[in-house]
Amino acid sequence: MFEFPVLVGDIGGTNARFALVAEKGAAPRVLSHEATAGHPDPSSAIRAALGKGGEGPAPRSAILAIAGRVDGPEVQLTNAHWVISGERIGRDFALSSAVVVNDYVPVAAGAAGIAPDDLTVIGPAREEAKGARLVLGPGTGFGAAALVPYADRLAIVSTEAGHTEFGPTDAFEEQVWHAVERVEGRVTVEALLSGPGLARLHAAVHHVRSGSPREKLHPAAITQAGLSAEDPHAAEALALFARLLGRACGDLALTFLATGGVYIGGGIAPRIVRVLQAGGFREAFERKAPFAQMMAEIPTSVITVHDPALTGLAALASEGAAFVYHGQVWRAE
Repeated sequence: MFEFPVLVGDIGGTNARFALVAEKGAAPRVLSHEATAGHPDPSSAIRAALGKGGEGPAPRSAILAIAGRVDGPEVQLTNAHWVISGERIGRDFALSSAVVVNDYVPVAAGAAGIAPDDLTVIGPAREEAKGARLVLGPGTGFGAAALVPYADRLAIVSTEAGHTEFGPTDAFEEQVWHAVERVEGRVTVEALLSGPGLARLHAAVHHVRSGSPREKLHPAAITQAGLSAEDPHAAEALALFARLLGRACGDLALTFLATGGVYIGGGIAPRIVRVLQAGGFREAFERKAPFAQMMAEIPTSVITVHDPALTGLAALASEGAAFVYHGQVWRAE
């Protein structure tokens, strides 16, 4: 399907990461990370990345994962200004083909063969867990996809789970929900389980506990202050974030019967592993009566490998026949 070398790209709302896969089975060679806001369009960022990649043959095809719904020949990033067109990129770089997929398609593909050393287990380990797998992650937004066995292949099911509604389950959460900033009038999974969501949670927790509103802080500052116990409201916001993430993971695991495990990517989870291991995450994950026993047997892990999407994109480029997935495909005439 792909002519090598293959340009692979993981394009998010904040950063776009590019690499080249020189030949079938090769590991991706990282070119550069480009700030999405630093370029007017994806072709500009690709040119910059190729310029930083040193000598070597030019790409002949591309597969790009984007943080948005792939529902037409042109795809708008959910949390950035770029519009992605496989045809435009293919013609700009004289490619034989260009494929655009949702950003969690390659993370799911990578989870099919992820090494134990690239995971940090949260809760009990399950060596022989089998069945569908779920990959998700809070970052600039919230992405999720399922990896479902389908005959002799693996079907990757993209979702927009981050835009489903989210509600409180106890008195404190109800207070937080009244105080939290809405996004277009809604409280969604992504509105809380993302970088901006952590900022909303912290501001709401501060309001509930102190009785007065405050400006939102940068998520990195909240994480640092919460982990170091410098700010009790930040620590409480991180603990609440972990519980809500556990609840969302559990809901999606039930939705897909993900008995093969839940794999958490994104930029936030690896930074707060200690909070996730403290217990609130797994308690919320497992509290799914009448299926609490089944949930207790589903393993949950944080993906700690750097740029897992690039590894997954390389797998799709080299072993595409092993997977069934949706994408926008352009081929040169």
